Amino acid sequence: MDDFRLKVFREAAERLNFTQAAEALRLTQPAVTLQVKKLEQDLGVRLFDRSGGRVTLTAAGTALLGYARRIGALYEEARREMGLLAGERRGTLRIGASTTISQYILPRLVGAFAGTHKEVRFSVESGNTEAVIEWLGDGRIELGMIEGPAHRTDVRTETFMEDDIVPIVPREHVWAGRKAGPVTIEMLAESPLLIRERGSGTRQVVEAALGAAGVDVGKLKIVMELDATEAIKTAVESGMGVGLVSRWAILNSTGLREVEVSGLRVTRDMSFVYPQGPELDGLGGAFIHFVRDFGPELLGAAL
Repeated sequence: MDDFRLKVFREAAERLNFTQAAEALRLTQPAVTLQVKKLEQDLGVRLFDRSGGRVTLTAAGTALLGYARRIGALYEEARREMGLLAGERRGTLRIGASTTISQYILPRLVGAFAGTHKEVRFSVESGNTEAVIEWLGDGRIELGMIEGPAHRTDVRTETFMEDDIVPIVPREHVWAGRKAGPVTIEMLAESPLLIRERGSGTRQVVEAALGAAGVDVGKLKIVMELDATEAIKTAVESGMGVGLVSRWAILNSTGLREVEVSGLRVTRDMSFVYPQGPELDGLGGAFIHFVRDFGPELLGAAL
């Protein structure tokens, strides 16, 4: 069903390397080159620019890649639907997940789901909330799991759990196990902070909560923006400042301590996101139903 030449083109276009595409498809490089050349002849356009010793996409190639991804996604959807009609659940579920979810939460859910759905494979891409929603629009994934608001009208969201963002310090820090009174919002705002990059769900909800508490977020002493929670934890342990991370990120952590800040609670919804319209069906829908039914038990036991 999935046109072979289009599949070859998709592999070559995403890798921009014909040798790597050939290895992924278990073909020879000349076979990949031949299929691309025939596709270019059929369409009457050049798809790749091979000048300057490197491979890049032409404007036509870039446009076709978007269609090729959507066609590939539709093919996978058709395969899954046929399997469901035959009473089977099989195929690949392509999920895009925000970093905290992909690192600390999704493995628990996938492991449990896979235990009862032996024929299902998972392909997981990790990025911040904005990236996940962009991948969904491009057809690169069929189901997203995000940590912040979507800010889009063309997608539908469904909350599956609430998460707390907490300040963290090294275990030797003066705030760890503080006995000289509570840590105040003002003390936090005046401290050197380590925080996620703009576009991440964590960053959005932290700034919103601090702003609601009367803090001028434009004057925060942000000493470093990082694109990974683990990087923030490492920087905090080295004494660079106070970190703000999901409580999930410090489970079983011996070198870090959570700090309670008087009058401040930063929460966010962790949500499924998928294209606007009817409720998702197929493997994506089956996974959502599984998390609805068993997620609270699986995740609650870990906290």
